[in-house]
Amino acid sequence: MTVTLPQDYRPGEDEPFMSDVMREYFRQKLLTWRSELLRESDETLAHLQEGGVLEADIADRASTETDRALELRTRDRERKLIAKIDAALARIEDGSYGYCEETHEPIGIRRLEARPIATLSIEAQERHERLERTHRED
Repeated sequence: MTVTLPQDYRPGEDEPFMSDVMREYFRQKLLTWRSELLRESDETLAHLQEGGVLEADIADRASTETDRALELRTRDRERKLIAKIDAALARIEDGSYGYCEETHEPIGIRRLEARPIATLSIEAQERHERLERTHRED
């Protein structure tokens, strides 16, 4: 089923949660985010494959290597983020997107707008963070 988004559509609290139009809105948002991350990743790979001019100065060489290491760490985080985006897209397909993995209650539009890969409601996320802090302090 193909759903066309109305121009300038924004999900609202006054419409049925995860209607076809709302699901399509988040699907497109996730796909756009994913393609931006992949484009940035391709740019990084191209930049790294260019190789570096061997810096004569040892401080310049160290700076270049630090920049490359930081770039690679950033791309690794983005690779993990792409996996989370793919998981969110799969949840859209199976109908579970937008619902808390723990409570099965709606996550909330504002939270999904801010973090479209969210799997927990704010309350469940706060519970997890409190438990983590408690166990960390032990």
